[in-house]
Amino acid sequence: MDALVDALPCGYVSFGDDGHVLATNAVLRARLGYAPDEIEGRHVETLLTIAGRIFFQTHLFPLLRLHGEAQEIFLLLRAKDGGEVGALVNAVRRERGGAAVTDCVLLEVRERRKYEDELLRARRAAESANAALEARTREVEEVNERLQQQALELELQHQQMEEQAAELETQSEALRDLNDALQAHAEEVERARAVADEANRAKSAFLATMSHELRTPLNAIGGYVQLLELGIHGPLAEGQRDALSRVARAQQHLLRLINELLNLARIEAGHIEYTIEDLSLADVVGSVTPLLEPQVAAKSLALAVSTPPGIRARGDRDKVQQILINLLTNAVKFTPSGGRVAIAAREDAARVLVDVTDTGVGVGAHERERIFEPFVRAESGERRQVEGTGLGLAISRTLARGMGGDLTVESALGTGSTFTLVLPRA
Repeated sequence: MDALVDALPCGYVSFGDDGHVLATNAVLRARLGYAPDEIEGRHVETLLTIAGRIFFQTHLFPLLRLHGEAQEIFLLLRAKDGGEVGALVNAVRRERGGAAVTDCVLLEVRERRKYEDELLRARRAAESANAALEARTREVEEVNERLQQQALELELQHQQMEEQAAELETQSEALRDLNDALQAHAEEVERARAVADEANRAKSAFLATMSHELRTPLNAIGGYVQLLELGIHGPLAEGQRDALSRVARAQQHLLRLINELLNLARIEAGHIEYTIEDLSLADVVGSVTPLLEPQVAAKSLALAVSTPPGIRARGDRDKVQQILINLLTNAVKFTPSGGRVAIAAREDAARVLVDVTDTGVGVGAHERERIFEPFVRAESGERRQVEGTGLGLAISRTLARGMGGDLTVESALGTGSTFTLVLPRA
């Protein structure tokens, strides 16, 4: 029997419900670089990458426990030398000798992009972050080149002054003072270069951590919550469901925070592209307001919409929707129950203006411009009690100006606010 299994043209592994490997075949051991009897007795997760372990824990093993089989499941295996091997898995869980045993047949695949949609999305996000960092690095290098050119020019000037000093002895003191100033400037340039390098390294580490160290475990948390809510690990009491719901909301909040930070980094690096076209403001607003209806209903707010069908603007449809969703979401968050939120479109000779008005807590005069800065939130007590990152308005104004428009605010404490999106007229 062992010889027959070793002769299979694919990998084979058998393990119990406790995860310990019972048997493997020669094809699997050879592909992963293990000697005979080196795998048996170890936990099956030692043969998987980190992503493969998470998928095994949250999807594959629960599927086997629930249905007794799984077909054409993609897993990333980890070879003994640390390399990754992609494989399609067909698995069956049966009773054998009074215990549950899972038999897996593994067929190596090389076109991994067909089976790694989720991993690709994460990698694309990382690539986008890397592109932003590369752009920032190029900017720093350009600054360094300009500084080096300036330093070279200053050095040439210094040499000319030294030549003149040989002819004009009476001006030697002034030339020495200038030399001291040049040395101080060179030191300042070196300090600025060191600060720029350190900032670039810090940003690289920060984005790498946000895109990998945080997103991966947060997605795993979301997967575990869904499994618990589906009752994979047994029925839940009402209090347990409420606790899981809070965990899910906290996980989504952290993911939104990470995405906003990465969006801000892309904007700062100039990697935002715009598709400018003629837009019907009535259509755009009509696609946005239904998304806010649940929040509006939950707080018993009145929502008024006034967008005449003939008003058209020039802009990127997705960016305009993003701005309006952010403004309406803020209006709902900062308006007490029973209040009113309104969105209205108007136009003048060259512009289209969309006003989002609320009867909320308002913003003080000294804070009206500061709230458009990244990570800055209004200081009034009522606004501090509402969670947020302080990035939404900064990103929205940047997007508006990128389309040739602007985002402004009129507000007073206790009387509500009116945020106005300005776009070119079509």
